[in-house]
Amino acid sequence: MTAAFMHCCPSVRLSNGLSIPALGLGTSHNGGYSHEAVVYALQECGIRHIDTAKRYGCEEALARSLSESRVPREDIWITTKLWPGDYGYQSAKEACRASAARLGVESLDLYLMHWPDCMIPGRSNREVRAETWRALEDLYDEGLCHAIGVSNFLIPHLKELKEDCGVVPHVNQVEFHPFQQPWELVEYCRKEGIAFEGYCPLAKGQALTHPLILELAKKYSCSASQICIRWSIQNGVITIPKSTKAQRISENCQVFGFQLEDKDMAALRALHDGRHVSWDPTHVE
Repeated sequence: MTAAFMHCCPSVRLSNGLSIPALGLGTSHNGGYSHEAVVYALQECGIRHIDTAKRYGCEEALARSLSESRVPREDIWITTKLWPGDYGYQSAKEACRASAARLGVESLDLYLMHWPDCMIPGRSNREVRAETWRALEDLYDEGLCHAIGVSNFLIPHLKELKEDCGVVPHVNQVEFHPFQQPWELVEYCRKEGIAFEGYCPLAKGQALTHPLILELAKKYSCSASQICIRWSIQNGVITIPKSTKAQRISENCQVFGFQLEDKDMAALRALHDGRHVSWDPTHVE
């Protein structure tokens, strides 16, 4: 399946000209980290996009998996994230270098500010976000990060960053699934040249039992998870499902041999009910 997946998996072009694979593998501390699953994803499934974060605590484990896979470093897109505890100019730069060291790489393909709330007493979120972003801009200029972005940022956060800084984020990674479809944010990002990346595409399993999604899975002779991932990618969203099971990872990759009809895309779009299955940044100033 490796060659077929690599041939079929589209990529999304970032504003700086780099291309990121539209389908990646998310890793996390939730549910544990599976070395075998990551190696399988890289070797057998042809996955070439891995998403992690300092907060997940698995960067060093991921380094071992990347090494064992024997996939050339230049063929893998690696994203990791900066946690608010390391926000601020100097600490952000140090945290980035520490993440790269834990991952066993000389540079990161994408480095994201993980959350818009900075949690630093006595300083406004806007001030700290701007200072931290300037550190990421410098890391980008130095070549330590090939692209920089944010995660869980809403339109007001992005507008402030645009006013305060020079480089527009290349990516915004946000919760996106049939029940959580922030289209106003998606359209704003596209207008500003920010690639939109979605996590939790299966709504942490909640989407897998919905009657419409099960009905579509039957219609297209595939699984409910494949319907959700295909729908996300077909919406032009970079999609990063998480799994620690080889069979599920293989299944999640097999989403390029079919296309959802327009009426089915519309039916799935109508499932939005605003629920979050992960962090909700709505009230972050």
